[in-house]
Amino acid sequence: MNSTPTLQKLPAEVVSLTDHEQYARQHLDDNAWAYFSGGAADEITLQANRSAWDALTLWPRVLRPLAGGHTRVSLLGRTLAHPILLAPVAFQRMAHKDGELATAYAAAALGAGLVLSTQASMPMEHIAQAVLSDAGRGPLWFQLYLQHDRGFTQALVQRAEAAGFEALVLTVDAPTSGIRDRERRAHFRLPPGMGPVNLAGLAPAPATPLQPGQSALFDGLLHQAPTWDDIAWLKSITRLPVLLKGVLHPADATQAVACGADGLIVSNHGGRTLDTAPATAVALPKVIQAAAGAVPVLVDGGIRRGTDVLKAMALGASAVLVGRPAVYGLANAGAAGVAHVLRLLRDELEVAMALTGCKTLEEAPQVLQPD
Repeated sequence: MNSTPTLQKLPAEVVSLTDHEQYARQHLDDNAWAYFSGGAADEITLQANRSAWDALTLWPRVLRPLAGGHTRVSLLGRTLAHPILLAPVAFQRMAHKDGELATAYAAAALGAGLVLSTQASMPMEHIAQAVLSDAGRGPLWFQLYLQHDRGFTQALVQRAEAAGFEALVLTVDAPTSGIRDRERRAHFRLPPGMGPVNLAGLAPAPATPLQPGQSALFDGLLHQAPTWDDIAWLKSITRLPVLLKGVLHPADATQAVACGADGLIVSNHGGRTLDTAPATAVALPKVIQAAAGAVPVLVDGGIRRGTDVLKAMALGASAVLVGRPAVYGLANAGAAGVAHVLRLLRDELEVAMALTGCKTLEEAPQVLQPD
């Protein structure tokens, strides 16, 4: 396993996150492309995530004093250089041989938060060890899927704590996988020798005998699906903050706060689970209203420009996460590609703030409507 990222260069014509996506298609085979780029069913939600940010209008302000402005935000007791984090994405070695290690180095170098997937293709301890000593890094969080074996889940949480991860991000919107036509057409499979290394040793879930006419989903798999009771259990076994990722409905936001969640991430799983679910830009204000300031609310889904970041902050988000763009940057140039994606977003955010008269992100709400 490499301990340092491979140095690579990008072509000069890659100047936006959209360019990264188009260029990445040359580096990802059909199998990996279907996995990283595809959404559920007809990909209506996948497309809506993007178009919903485009539909929001920014109102420029002029002649405002902006010298000394900054992009800093506070999140879970820390001051971050900017509000951009990298979302959890599984099996990143499908995009580049340096995988999650390259992503972690890039995030640390650019002061971005990193959320490492349970289904990472590299051990969590290796990733944490590589970046924890970097004084300028952003938050280091571990994304968690509750496993059918509580003992294994507890051991996984203890590993994350011991490795130095600073929060748990529990994905709650995928009790089952979505219908992913692109993956089925590509006959998706993990490459030989690749798998969720952090889940090594997990025994298969015990088979549930089915009677004639019973559903393999409702009478089988979903018996293992987490419920609200599991949130209380998870909180009881960890000292780390627990954020719930995948909240769209305001009633769920209210219940999450009541259950002791330390933060919410408005997400529709990148449009990969339930097609025709609302775009995250549409759901975000409703979740923020329901949370009523009790916990930070973050958002992902379709963010491709610094203007999108500013719009999310204007709607009341505490921070944003990006997933696919980082993978495309990784495929294009390893750690340098991920760093370029983050740099583009940060630079574009600063320009958008300047052109809307925002000296700090506390002033962001003014950009979506005239005073």
